[in-house]
Amino acid sequence: MTDIQNAPKTGNQGRIAAAVIVAVLLIDQIVKILVKTNMGLGEQIRITNWFYIMFVENNGMAFGLELIGKLFLSLFRLVAIGAFCWYLKKIVNKGFPNGYIITVAAIVAGAAGNLFDCILYGQIFSASGIGAGNVADFVPFGQGYAPVFYGKVVDMFYFPLWTWPDWVPFLGGGIFFSPIFNVADSFITCGIFVILLFYTKYVNAGLTYPPVETEPEQKNEE
Repeated sequence: MTDIQNAPKTGNQGRIAAAVIVAVLLIDQIVKILVKTNMGLGEQIRITNWFYIMFVENNGMAFGLELIGKLFLSLFRLVAIGAFCWYLKKIVNKGFPNGYIITVAAIVAGAAGNLFDCILYGQIFSASGIGAGNVADFVPFGQGYAPVFYGKVVDMFYFPLWTWPDWVPFLGGGIFFSPIFNVADSFITCGIFVILLFYTKYVNAGLTYPPVETEPEQKNEE
């Protein structure tokens, strides 16, 4: 018998997962909307020397990467979220640790947060301009800056922790950590690291649950 088979089943993991998804989505969207409607593209707010709020938009994946077409990426996100939701539904209340349920739910919410931008932001916002004062406004649905699935993802967290010395080959003069990201990216990335560090043994168990039960070994009669 596996640990999962022996673990007590809890009936509230569905509510926990739903609460995590709603909370992450709300935080992500509130931060994005505040930035989108109060800052122009490229505008910065200095928090510390190593932390800035900087408004940028991107068409691509987490941390501003742009590797594949926008429509394909949006549809891929939609399929991936569906797969994660199916997986989450499969493992809820089956004896998996609450921490694992929360982590998977956070990844689902993060992916959904960025997909929400792609689907709706182009429909409900005007285009953002460059610089302070050139902020976007809410517009009647369908009169925004881009078609469905072509909205841009809002990013804002920038951590220029340090600059590489000029003598460092290939990296000299560059920023150590230059990507700009958002709340959704943070939950996706942190969730993946948590799974890799603490919950790898549960990933495959979730894919194969319920496990195939084997016949009990018969004791030799004396």
